[in-house]
Amino acid sequence: MSIAHEPAGPTTASARDLDYRELVDHVRRRFESGRTKSLDWRREQLRALKRMLKEREADISEALAADLGKPPLEGYATEIGYSAGSIEHMLKHLDEWTTPRKVSTPLVTQPGSSRIYKEPLGVVLIIAPWNYPFQLAVAPLAAALAAGNCAVVKPSEVAAETSALLAQLLPQYLDQAAVKVVEGGVPETTALLEQRFDHIFYTGNGKVGRIIMAAAAKHLTPVTLELGGKSPCIIDESANLDIAVKRIAWGKWTNCGQTCIAPDYVLVHRDRHDAFVRKLSRTVVDFWGDDAQQSKDYGRIINERHHRRLMKLMECGKVAVGGRADEADRFIAPTVLTGIELDSPIMQEEIFGPILPVIAVDDIDAAIRIVNQGDKPLALYIFTENDASAEKVLQETSSGGATVNHVVLHYAVHDLPFGGVGESGMGAYHGKYGFDTFTHEKAVLKKGTGLDPALMYPPYSSFSEKILRKVT
Repeated sequence: MSIAHEPAGPTTASARDLDYRELVDHVRRRFESGRTKSLDWRREQLRALKRMLKEREADISEALAADLGKPPLEGYATEIGYSAGSIEHMLKHLDEWTTPRKVSTPLVTQPGSSRIYKEPLGVVLIIAPWNYPFQLAVAPLAAALAAGNCAVVKPSEVAAETSALLAQLLPQYLDQAAVKVVEGGVPETTALLEQRFDHIFYTGNGKVGRIIMAAAAKHLTPVTLELGGKSPCIIDESANLDIAVKRIAWGKWTNCGQTCIAPDYVLVHRDRHDAFVRKLSRTVVDFWGDDAQQSKDYGRIINERHHRRLMKLMECGKVAVGGRADEADRFIAPTVLTGIELDSPIMQEEIFGPILPVIAVDDIDAAIRIVNQGDKPLALYIFTENDASAEKVLQETSSGGATVNHVVLHYAVHDLPFGGVGESGMGAYHGKYGFDTFTHEKAVLKKGTGLDPALMYPPYSSFSEKILRKVT
C-alpha cells in the first residue's frame, strides 16, 4: 500500500483496512470542521488545482508519454487543457450554483417561502481509470471540491507514472487534510471500498462497476458509474465522406483508440462502404505517415496484456487498413477491419484500441436495428446531410450522449451532462452536472409565527374540512 506523504502501512488485509479507516476518518474530521463549506476555501482549492496544471505541465506530459505514449499536444488538449477549462468554468459559475434557489410555495403552506439549499455530501471516493489517467482523476476531483467536499482519490495503478505523479502533486497544491491520494491495485481498492463514503465516483468498465455498486450498497452510498460500451458511428448515403473520414480517424485513433467514447464500429450505407474505406486509408497516411510507429503524433497501447487482447480481436475480420503490430513497443497501427459478422467477438465487447470494424448496411433503419440489438452505448455518432435522418437516429436510439457530423466533441461542452445509460453507466458530470453530482439539494420551507390558522389543528370542523379541501 502507498498513501501520498504517509509511510507504507502493514501488508495484511486487516491492517490495511485499519489504515484506510483511519485515513477516511481523518478526512471526515476535516469535513466536519465546516472549513470546506466556505466558498473562499472552494475557490482556493480550484485555483490551486489550475495552478498545478500550469506549473507542472511538463511533468504531467512526461508521465502521460511514459504510460500511453501520448504526444504532448494530445496530452495537453485531452487531459491538461480540458481540465483547466473545466476548472475555469466552475470558478466562473460557483456563486450561481451555490446560491439557494427559490421555488414556488403552495397556498396550503402560506405564508412562507421555499428554497433549495446546496450542501456538500461529505467525503467522496474517486476511482480513476488508466486511459485518461490525469484528466479523469482531476476533473471529478475539481467538481467534488467545487461542491465543498473532501475526497480520497484512487488513481489507476495501470498508468503507474501518472498515478505516482498525482500522489506527489495533489498534496503539494491542495488542502492535505481534505484530499488524500491512495496508490495501489485491487487489494487497496478493495480495502477502500470497505470504508463508508458519502459518494463513490468510478470510471472504468461494467464488471468492476458491479463490484463498486455491491460494495456501496453495504453503506447505502450513492454511486456515479462512468462506464463504456460499443459507441456506434452511422454514415448514411448523404454524408460528406471527406469530412467524415477525417473526423472519425481523429476521434478513433486519438489515444490509440483507448477512449471510452471513441467510435467503436462504423455502420456505413452499402453504396458508400468501399469509398469510405479507401478514403480512410488515405487519411491514416495523411495523419501519421506510411509508418505510424515512427510518428511522434501516435500513441501506444497501455500494456502487453491489452496488446495481446487486441491482436486476438483483429482475427475477427479482414484487414483493410493497417494491421501491423509490435508488442515490444506496445504498438498497433491504425487498423480497419471489414467482413465482420455481427456475432463475432469483436462485436460483443468494447474494443478500446485502434481497431475499427466497418460494416455495410442497407439503410438507416438497418443501422438503427443493429444499434438497438446491443446495450445502450455511452456515445453515438451520425454523419448525414439530411436533418430528418439525424433526428430519426437520435429519436429511435438511446445513448449516453450523441454528436451529429462529428465524434467525441460533445464531451468538451461544459454545459452538457456527460454520462451513460444502462450498461454504459449511471449518473452524469461536467460543469454544473458535476457540481450537482457531489451536492445534496436540501428542501427548506421557512414559516413565520405571526399567523397560525386554527383550522390546521384538531378538532376538525366541517368548515376546516371545506377550507382544507380547497387549498390542498
